[in-house]
Amino acid sequence: MIKNYLKVAIRSLVRSKGFSLLNIIGLAVGMAAALLILLWIQDEMNYEMHHEKKDRIYEAWNRRVDQGKTSAWSVTPKVLAKTLQLDFPEVEATARVFWQNQLLINYGNKKLMATGNPVDSSILQIFSFPLKMGNAATALNEPFGIVLTETLAKRIFGDENPMGKTIRVDNREDLTVTGVLKDLPGNSRFEFEFLLPWAYNRRTGNDDEYWGNNSTKTYVLLKPNTSLASMESKLNGLRKQYDSDNPEGQFFLYPLKRWRLYSNFENGVEKGSIMQFVKMFSIIAAFILLIACINFMNLSTARSEKRAKEVGIRKTVGAPKSSIIIQFLGESILITLVAGILSLIIVQLSMKGFNSLTEKQLSLPVSNLSFWAFFLGFILFTGLLAGSYPSFFLSSFQPIKVLKGTFVKSNAAVTPRKVLVVLQFSFAIIMIIATIVVHRQIQLAKDRNTGYNQERLLFHYLTGDLDKNYELVRNEMLSSGVVTNVTKTSAPMTQNWSNTWGIEWPGKDPKDRTLFDSFSADQDLAATVGLQMVQGRDFNIKSFPTDSTAILLNESAVKAMNLKNPVGQVLRDNQQNWTVIGVFKDFILNSPYEPTRPMFIKGASSWFNVIHFKLAKDVPTAKAIQTLEKIFTKYNPAFPFDYRFIDEDYATKFRTEQRSGQLAALFAGLTILISCLGLFGLAAYMAENRIKEIGIRKVLGASVAGITTLLSKDFLILVGIALVVATPIAWWLLHNWLEQFEYRMELHWWYFLIAGMMAMVIALLTVSFQAIKAALTNPVKSLRSE
Repeated sequence: MIKNYLKVAIRSLVRSKGFSLLNIIGLAVGMAAALLILLWIQDEMNYEMHHEKKDRIYEAWNRRVDQGKTSAWSVTPKVLAKTLQLDFPEVEATARVFWQNQLLINYGNKKLMATGNPVDSSILQIFSFPLKMGNAATALNEPFGIVLTETLAKRIFGDENPMGKTIRVDNREDLTVTGVLKDLPGNSRFEFEFLLPWAYNRRTGNDDEYWGNNSTKTYVLLKPNTSLASMESKLNGLRKQYDSDNPEGQFFLYPLKRWRLYSNFENGVEKGSIMQFVKMFSIIAAFILLIACINFMNLSTARSEKRAKEVGIRKTVGAPKSSIIIQFLGESILITLVAGILSLIIVQLSMKGFNSLTEKQLSLPVSNLSFWAFFLGFILFTGLLAGSYPSFFLSSFQPIKVLKGTFVKSNAAVTPRKVLVVLQFSFAIIMIIATIVVHRQIQLAKDRNTGYNQERLLFHYLTGDLDKNYELVRNEMLSSGVVTNVTKTSAPMTQNWSNTWGIEWPGKDPKDRTLFDSFSADQDLAATVGLQMVQGRDFNIKSFPTDSTAILLNESAVKAMNLKNPVGQVLRDNQQNWTVIGVFKDFILNSPYEPTRPMFIKGASSWFNVIHFKLAKDVPTAKAIQTLEKIFTKYNPAFPFDYRFIDEDYATKFRTEQRSGQLAALFAGLTILISCLGLFGLAAYMAENRIKEIGIRKVLGASVAGITTLLSKDFLILVGIALVVATPIAWWLLHNWLEQFEYRMELHWWYFLIAGMMAMVIALLTVSFQAIKAALTNPVKSLRSE
């Protein structure tokens, strides 16, 4: 029986090569797209899931309520880890991870830059970072030790055994390799190339026990069977007990399993950032697969006349309905199997591009038996889904009507096939609208005035001897003629490294906890970066030595402080007085999708990490870079000249949204492609069925345009209905997506019109090819059998 079914299935596929090819290609593309999305979802869902103690690992967070609004943030005081370890018997271990450092590493003649973190030694007991060499219990105990990843160890030492070798770090101190870690998986928040013991922070002055300095990540491992709820009340009172400056603040522990998917807090409540994308792409995968299956259903049912007599004869000779259903489901699964194999080839060929787009390291786990079990289940599910409606539709034919040729219902206003076409194009239109809206939202943010001039503006971190030789470097840069202005700042103009609510001003309410972005600069900041001063002046230490304790405010800060005449006012921060000398227009420091926050910029007696410099307009960029490299190498010979353009750094702020837009465009294209394959097949079959009608119409004088319109209008009507269905759904989905941005575009009606027109044009081009081909057929050939 099975052998007979297989023969019939293969003969049917060979007999209708064109329709079989359309079915296979449509299913293969749909399955490949679904597989790629499922691989992405699996990667997201498995973030940090490789840690053995994942169920007991937490991250310490801050929480505070001010003026009815709750803030939550994940950096904590350095002293918190020790306090939790001493005061909470439920805590098995704690570990701090300080900000990532980029350090110069020297070994023999090798010189390279690498990034890593100072950490507590307990980090290797809390997290599963397997050591390839060394002892996890002692690797970070040595104050002048360092633990490398195996890739970094290979870069430094080649095939040499790295254990016990000495490397020079930042041309300042020698460290001994005490361990080599296996490389970290791609789906982890940790991206270090080396780990330093916490003693490194003490030597660099980055260790303190001040409860008001929230500057490190604190991870907590709870003992087995510890109830998190039982710790909440004790945690809530920790600030009150130790932090007199912020007794209202609270701590809470956030579980590892939620870090990646949900750790975006709004008013103190979890708001799943990545989880929104996981849900969205899950729906997209389901719909793309469904659309591919709809193609199969439509093409199979459209060809019902070709199989009707076969079904009628089978039933006449006694075949039960169940056997016919099994036969057609078997054919569907066979086609799906072929399409599945083709989909694996498509996935493998497109994996590199997809990884580049998603910035991941995905791959097909072909060596994993569970993957093949899943894939077979995926084929079976898709085959049953695609073949379900055609098999029941074809098996329902009545032998008498079939053999008389009266079984087909023609000109029905609503048929399952029409409903499926509408569903296909509804989703295609939603994806087109989403692509347009995401692109417009990104463009809106890109077009927003940054508040400073990014043109030919570069920055360089104060590595090695640059801070010590800053004045020499600055003077030589300016005298070279390739640079017009230079300033030293605490952070790049595109990044926020510090904020505080501790600044005081005349008339401040003691309960006011307005958060201010904190920045610092030494000289000629406005002239270098193009800040627009609205009151007062820029820093000028040469003419005004007291500018070392001067401060600049942005317009939002003046408004938040309610200062009528800000210039000349004295503010206080970190037990030091600062005199306001100027007010500048707001500029975008953080996200271009959010309003600018209140901000102050302190003078030269503050702290610095970065040099900004403006290239002269009349000097070619390449020549300017060569000149600057010589200057930097002269005064900082041990370190590479590692400059960055501000506009390129600013562009990274759009990366997430751009990736979403590119993925939306990709899936919109795939949706349209699959839908058009089905539409192409349907149009070809309809034209074939009406070939004699077309011949008669041509003999009676019908034009090619008239016949083309006749064959195309029904499909265009369906696309029009799809637009009506898709518009409210797309508006609701995109309205909710835009709600996450404070600075966002308006959803104009013409976005939906453009999407509908695009779908109409695509459908018309697809259908009209077959319609024109049929209209141009010689009526003598089409009517010959008459």
